[in-house]
Amino acid sequence: MSAHPRRTLAAAAALPLLALALGACGYGSEAKDDAPKKTQAAAGAKKLSADTVKLGYFPNLTHSTALVGVQEGLIAEELGGTKLETATFNAGPAEIEALNAGSIDIGFIGPSPSINGYVKSKGQSLRIISGSASGGVKLVVNPKKVKSLDDLKGKKIATPQLGNTQDVAFLHWIKEKGWKVDTQSGKGDVSIVRTDNKITPDAYASGSIDGAWVPEPTASKLVSSGAKVLLDEKSLWPDGKFVITNIIVSQTFLKEHPDVVEAVLRGSVKTNKWISENPDEAKASANTALKTLSGKELPAEVIDPAWKSIEFTNDPLAATLRTQADHAVNAGLLEQPELSGIYDLKLLNKVLKAEGGTAVDDASLGVK
Repeated sequence: MSAHPRRTLAAAAALPLLALALGACGYGSEAKDDAPKKTQAAAGAKKLSADTVKLGYFPNLTHSTALVGVQEGLIAEELGGTKLETATFNAGPAEIEALNAGSIDIGFIGPSPSINGYVKSKGQSLRIISGSASGGVKLVVNPKKVKSLDDLKGKKIATPQLGNTQDVAFLHWIKEKGWKVDTQSGKGDVSIVRTDNKITPDAYASGSIDGAWVPEPTASKLVSSGAKVLLDEKSLWPDGKFVITNIIVSQTFLKEHPDVVEAVLRGSVKTNKWISENPDEAKASANTALKTLSGKELPAEVIDPAWKSIEFTNDPLAATLRTQADHAVNAGLLEQPELSGIYDLKLLNKVLKAEGGTAVDDASLGVK
């Protein structure tokens, strides 16, 4: 058990979360999201410029900076007398809409919905203010049907959703192989079957798919059912690093409450440090948080390999976000986006300097 105090979750607050339809490039599946929950501020602590900060994230291992940071009280304790309120999401579009509606102020989210939210608002809705996680995406297949990468031709491979981060990666990989697939229908030399991660293991077990290009822990769930890892996506990236989760903030909230944003970033940086120094305890903490949020924890045969494949990092790996956007353009999912100003890393670099860390780069995509 961690020595860090855990905040007690109070009654759920009723905040409106609007469904978001972003068309064919939706970047995330529609799903019901959990009601926000409040954590109490520290008794007698000094309040920052906002009474409350509302934080959104997914109940996924790739969002473990948030899972652990909330579970262990590491984010809340940096906020002093400002209350931390949390809400979990199952889809990027819903989190972006919640941010736009003011239902959350700060969110942990993947690169594709970050890009889509920024572009659709013409650069007005959000900023990326930190990294959170890299890696944790694999191509896993039925070893009886697929022996090599070339064997994928003619097979049915699942991705989470049309235009989501993994779908874009797989479409780009297919194009690099010289194969042809219709982006919208998924039909072609390989059949892409867009399948919610929650039901992908059942689809695999029934034989309706031959494999999947998916994030953790879905990849390890499939492996525990007899699938084989054919490709780890990190092998396709320089130094094996690519952004899978970053932190975004409402531009309005950033402008009005920079001290609160800085406090959340201190909490995330300290959480990533604690995860690095206490990997086994952090893994157990993330699993406890998942059980609280979903009613079920991950078995060891799933969480152990999944945890090892994810790197928790403060670096947003901005150059890889630019590359992922280019992949979406090449796949016909996105018009060439204007991403200048999508990053604002000033507060993160201030926190990193205070913690004795190294400044991170915005790949010339930062706010001027």
